[in-house]
Parts: sequence; C-alpha cells; structure tokens
Amino acid sequence: MKTVVSVNNLYAGYQDKHVLKDVAFSINNGEMIGIIGPNGAGKSTLLKTIRGLLPAQSGEICIFGNEIQKYSEREFACRVAYLQQQVDVSFGYSGKELVMAGRYPYLEWWQGERLEDEIIVQQCMEYTGVWDLAEKSVDQVSGGQKQRILLAKVLAQKTPLLFLDEPTTGLDIVYQEEIFRFCKALCKAGKTVVMVVHELNLAAKFCDRLLLVANGGILADGEPGEVLTSEYLSDAYKAPVKVLKNSASGGVEVTIIPREEDESRKEALVKAICDNCMGMK
Repeated sequence: MKTVVSVNNLYAGYQDKHVLKDVAFSINNGEMIGIIGPNGAGKSTLLKTIRGLLPAQSGEICIFGNEIQKYSEREFACRVAYLQQQVDVSFGYSGKELVMAGRYPYLEWWQGERLEDEIIVQQCMEYTGVWDLAEKSVDQVSGGQKQRILLAKVLAQKTPLLFLDEPTTGLDIVYQEEIFRFCKALCKAGKTVVMVVHELNLAAKFCDRLLLVANGGILADGEPGEVLTSEYLSDAYKAPVKVLKNSASGGVEVTIIPREEDESRKEALVKAICDNCMGMK
C-alpha cells in the first residue's frame, strides 16, 4: 500500500516551546485516520504542521514522497485540502463564493469559473445541505451552517488527501455521523482522510486507525480497539477512564470514573454556592 504521509523525528510548537517531541508515523493511501486526545495536547498543532501552515521546529514531513517545502502553495493545494478548526470569514462572501474558492487552485489567474466548477460547487453544497444558502452572506448564517459551507469548500477542492480539524464542530448528531460516513466512502474510493476527532464513539466506529496525542507526543497508534483502552485513555486524560465496547454498533462508551476526593470538592462547592444564593433571598 502506498505511503502518502510520512513524518519522522518531528518537533512542533510555537517559538521556542515544544508542544510535540520526536513524533513519527506514516499514513497509507485509502486510510481514514483519527487524531484524538485531550484539549491542549497538540492535535491541531500536529495537523497544522504537517500541512505546512506551522513551520516544523525540526524533523521531516513528506507528502506523496516529497518534502512539503518542495511544493508551491498551488501545487500543495491541488494535493491536500485543509479544514481549519476556526475560520474567520469576512467581507460578506456568499456561501457559493466561499465554496468556489476551493476550485481556485485549478484555475489560471485570467480564468473565470468554468461550468465544471459550477457543477462541482453545487454538488458539494447539496451534499452538505447548504445549497439553499448559496446566495446568502456567510456572516449571516449559523455556526453549524457555516461549518457545512466550509466543509463543502474542502470537498470542492477535490484533492486526494484531506486534513480536517474537528469537521463536525457545530453539527447535530445526524450530520456528524453523515460526515463520518462520507469520509469513509471517500477512503474506500481511494482518497485519504486525516481528521482531528473529539467524538470517540464515531472515531471507533469509522476510523481505520487512531493517533492518540498526549504527553508531548503520540502515546498510541493503532486500530481503534488497540488505542481506545482504559490504560491509554486514563494516561492521556489524567483521569480514571472505563471503556465499554458496543459490539452491535462498533462504537465505544467512554466513562470517567469520579475520584472520591473530586466528588467531595464538588459537593462542598455546590453547597457553598447554594448557601450564598439562599442568603440573597
């Protein structure tokens, strides 16, 4: 199976601070990879770095056999589509205009949008359920609608490799699962998807492999059943974790086991708050 992403001895972070140290992994064509881990562990930092948006502090990152520094931005955009976690869209772009931006890597500076581009944009917006927002300004739609417009833009880019940073943010449970199903279908058709995921149940159900980011590196790398264990998750999240596997759905149920001392502190805090409220009556 062809390797599409190769990372070796990667150190990543901001200025002189290392967020990730000595990271190494590879991703094969057709895989659906979920990057999981606690808040602040470096999941988005990892994705930004292998996309080239955040310079690596040291190490090697290769995409389709070439170091990422050797690609022009346009060449890279024809190979990798990237959905950021937070995108500030201003200037009153309509939904259709924003999605059409996903087609720009394929156009010369003097070209206008082609019929082919119009068709692709409509198909992607119809799939994500936002074609009715094609002419509406993006700054006038809800957070969930905006996320689906941005996802349509990524799909319209039609790249063999997709990096998605929490693609289901702001989406209801129906669209969350639909996005995972669609990403799985893309992988079966030969594309590769790497996504930052918080929904561990969906990650277990749909991802081929999981990278558990914690403690400054990759704590675990393997199939969902190998990574989603009480031992690994308790270590990553610094709390007692119980994992129950649902054989019917293929998912998991992750439960935090309360510590007795934590429960005592919470009870004391609740009592103090309630007592203060009573005194204000």
